[in-house]
Amino acid sequence: MAQITGQAGANLTQELANYLSAQQGNLTSEQLATIINQYLVGGDKLAGQGGTITTGIYKRFNEFDQINGKVEVVTTGLWSGDTGSLTSFYTSSAQVSATSGKYYYNVYDTAATSSVQFAVAYGNRLGQGSPALSGDDNSTLETKATYNQYRSILLDQDDTKFTFLSSSAAGTHDSDAIYVINVARARYKEKMDAGNWSLTLSGSNSYSTTLIDDSGKKFDDTVGKAGRIFNVVSGSLNLGTENAASISSSTAPNGQGFGLFYPDQGLIVLNPTALASEVGTINGSSLVGSLATNASAKNQQYLFDAIKKGGDFEARRTENVSTSHYFVRATNREFNFSNNPTFVTGSDGTFAESTFEKNPNTFITTIGLYNDANEMIAVSKTSQPIAKSFDKEVLIKVKLDF
Repeated sequence: MAQITGQAGANLTQELANYLSAQQGNLTSEQLATIINQYLVGGDKLAGQGGTITTGIYKRFNEFDQINGKVEVVTTGLWSGDTGSLTSFYTSSAQVSATSGKYYYNVYDTAATSSVQFAVAYGNRLGQGSPALSGDDNSTLETKATYNQYRSILLDQDDTKFTFLSSSAAGTHDSDAIYVINVARARYKEKMDAGNWSLTLSGSNSYSTTLIDDSGKKFDDTVGKAGRIFNVVSGSLNLGTENAASISSSTAPNGQGFGLFYPDQGLIVLNPTALASEVGTINGSSLVGSLATNASAKNQQYLFDAIKKGGDFEARRTENVSTSHYFVRATNREFNFSNNPTFVTGSDGTFAESTFEKNPNTFITTIGLYNDANEMIAVSKTSQPIAKSFDKEVLIKVKLDF
């Protein structure tokens, strides 16, 4: 049993004396519990239930009727409509011919181009694949701008190149060129679900390649400037089976890694030379991309074509959702009468049914949550009417997600 001693006990005694004097015998257990709970420590609390009976339409929550600050992890499909698989890919002809088409292509799930799913881009540290200033005074060196943009977002300040895995003795490969898959912010929301995406690419080789991440190896995640980082590898999620995801290879036939995955940023950065080695050509062109410096090559087209031919991009997102739980209690003596005008008849407020006087029956269908100004801030509906009378008590849990 908890004890309140010393100055805390003296303060509690004085506060209780003030309350008893002010109320002149009109006491409630809720208020008494509230006063005492201010002085209890170590998790000990008094419940104030049963002190009063609610006779109106409002009832204040007691100390233990609310549980706040709970967090739940929710995972859903990444694409529009919360679907987990994207099999149709379209670009906008208007964007392809516009200035932004030199930098990236937005990819849509329908020809109507109503909702962007992700974007594809090509970047080159040396500006290859875009017109050189020596040949075009108006050149914006879009591939160099793209490379530097993602370098500044994802790499440390002193790191000038994207580094991928390698089967060489060095173990890594610095790349001057990158492909980027940038998932739309509205699609991945908080973060992509690591270990739960796969991308199929197809080219001139006789097989399709499925890329996943290597997050299945737990407890040694790499964390960088942009959050968690995983390597992109070839493998299978093995969905629909009891088997865990399996990795076929960490590098392409040329010995270089496929890329990097940044789940907290919704970004997949791919190695063009590794993709070219693994996939082959696409529509007669290498996935290495054109390195011409006298015209805008729009190399992102090659990656888009490989994705479209592969025909499957599966992904999920994950969110931390804050929740609050409210326990709505209707005791046997509460909420047995209705404020609905049909409950009474005549100008004198006589019950419409004589049985309502001693044995009223109501049905709970709606619960409203109000602030201290009696302004409704949330409303919930029961799945079916719940019968309420003097011989029945009801407990309903309301859950708020935000």
